[in-house]
Amino acid sequence: MNWIILILAGLMEVSFTFCLGKTKAAVGQDRLWWWLGFFIALCLSMFLMAKAAEKLPIGTVYPVWTGIGAVGAVLVGIFFFSEPAGFWRIFFITTLILSIVGLKVIG
Repeated sequence: MNWIILILAGLMEVSFTFCLGKTKAAVGQDRLWWWLGFFIALCLSMFLMAKAAEKLPIGTVYPVWTGIGAVGAVLVGIFFFSEPAGFWRIFFITTLILSIVGLKVIG
């Protein structure tokens, strides 16, 4: 259950990254809504990470949380904000994913 909570925390980190990206192009009331989404996702991410850290080692929780957020942020950038998806970018994201899986396996 704690791993599920940790994964949800990482997904909330991806959500606040997406909302932050949307604020750049939004205007007026739409911008306010994206900022609100950012702060809600940020608070949920921190809360869920703290809950996962109650049972899992912090040396595992934090790297997995940031890793999910980093991978998710790159994927959000590629799929939603037209950022480049070059070979080296995909290569290093893949190594990051493998590292996250490795922490789960040894944890």
